[in-house]
Amino acid sequence: MGNKVLILGGGISGLAASIYLASKGFDVELFEKNEKFGGKANELVSNSFRFDTGPSLITMPFVIDELFQSVNKNLSDFLKINRLEILCKYFFSDGSEFIAYSNKEKLLAEFENFSNVSQKKFEQYLSSTKRIYDLTADIFLINPIHELKILFNKKSFRTLLHLNELQLFKTMHEMNQSFFENKKLIQLFDRYATYVGSDPHQTPATFNIIQHVEYNLGGFTIDGGIYNLVRALEKLAVEVGVKLHKNSKVEKIFVNNKRVKGILVNGNEIESNIVLSAMDVLYTYSLMDKVNSREYNRYKKLELSSSALVFYWGVKINSESLTMHNIIFSNDYRKEFQQIFRDKVIPDDPTIYIYISSKHNMNDAPENHENWFVMINVPSKIELFREIEISNKIKENLIKKIANVVGIDISDKIVFEEILDPRKINFLTSSVEGALYGPASHSILSIFFRQRNKSSSISGLYFCGGTAHPGGGIALVILSAKIASELIAKSQK
Repeated sequence: MGNKVLILGGGISGLAASIYLASKGFDVELFEKNEKFGGKANELVSNSFRFDTGPSLITMPFVIDELFQSVNKNLSDFLKINRLEILCKYFFSDGSEFIAYSNKEKLLAEFENFSNVSQKKFEQYLSSTKRIYDLTADIFLINPIHELKILFNKKSFRTLLHLNELQLFKTMHEMNQSFFENKKLIQLFDRYATYVGSDPHQTPATFNIIQHVEYNLGGFTIDGGIYNLVRALEKLAVEVGVKLHKNSKVEKIFVNNKRVKGILVNGNEIESNIVLSAMDVLYTYSLMDKVNSREYNRYKKLELSSSALVFYWGVKINSESLTMHNIIFSNDYRKEFQQIFRDKVIPDDPTIYIYISSKHNMNDAPENHENWFVMINVPSKIELFREIEISNKIKENLIKKIANVVGIDISDKIVFEEILDPRKINFLTSSVEGALYGPASHSILSIFFRQRNKSSSISGLYFCGGTAHPGGGIALVILSAKIASELIAKSQK
């Protein structure tokens, strides 16, 4: 039993952890409650349309490559990952547009033309975000930050010598404002707080490493869609000997004397003294009777990240003004975040994200049609969406805004529709209140308060995934899986 690991949840982090652990010689079983693996990174196929239901952009592909290399496999034999020529196209209500090119020269020229700010200023900004990444990535992303040996090693000490460069005591908005006066540019860079489901007016500027990851390291897509990554991981897991179980709901985690003893799945008890949860941290704790740990008591008090309302629209159109990734900005960005996090209401004028994978993968939509993934950020509060009229009203507002700002009226062109709201996110992925990233990142301490990968109060319990360290996003949840797997391996020596 000591060599047996039970993994709860078949999202990207759970699958990645199963591969890492199997490669280390563990007997691994993974349990997924749904009929498909993927978790939030799933797909919807209906009426000749295909949609990625969650993540839509690949960053730091070397993290994925490293996972495949760990079991002596070539990533290129499983997936084709392509660098995007255009990262995103931004639309503002006054009619102005900005194209974020992948090519650095074109990007800097676009910045200068758009804002009359010198290219040198932008290079300084991107260099500052790279500097933060270089100083913090080893501690905050790659290693288990809660382990004392990591916090007090030489690299960490060198980082402490450069605290002033980490922008710990500024918010993302304040740092962006210190570089630029142009409000549109500030809004554009503030947007990256949404990558961690947070408010740029509260999120530490340290998180501006996200801009470095996207602009300096690049944004990528996968031939056939993001879900092909899940397929590749499932195939790889089977090849390395992982026992995968679909339609297998974990109903209980058995704990005795603060030690994991096993789980209850579909009414069957399975023993093991090592359990790795790749599910929502709060939901994981709810599976244990009378849990009273310091970790849980602290974690449950944290403010939740934002959730999402997504419309999957099959649209009879060939749009020329849109690219694969598009943003239509709110007129009042600060108000939008206040409504999401302070007032806990659906924003009056939400920023709209439109992802059209058929721009790259032609088979994702029928001829002369496109597949529109249309998303807005909303509070993690499932009761807001109990009435279908809410979604219908928002739909009308979004269609109107797209027509007014982009000049495309799709009111009579939607031939297919499905909706994902916080209630469904909660049901499908066991994400408490539909929160996409667990706790919000609204203080520098949030980095340390995020659930550690090895429980400090329950022996044999480990965590990975978007709600545990180091956070959400495809690359980070794979890093989370790697960290947790290494901690498990270390515990058995």
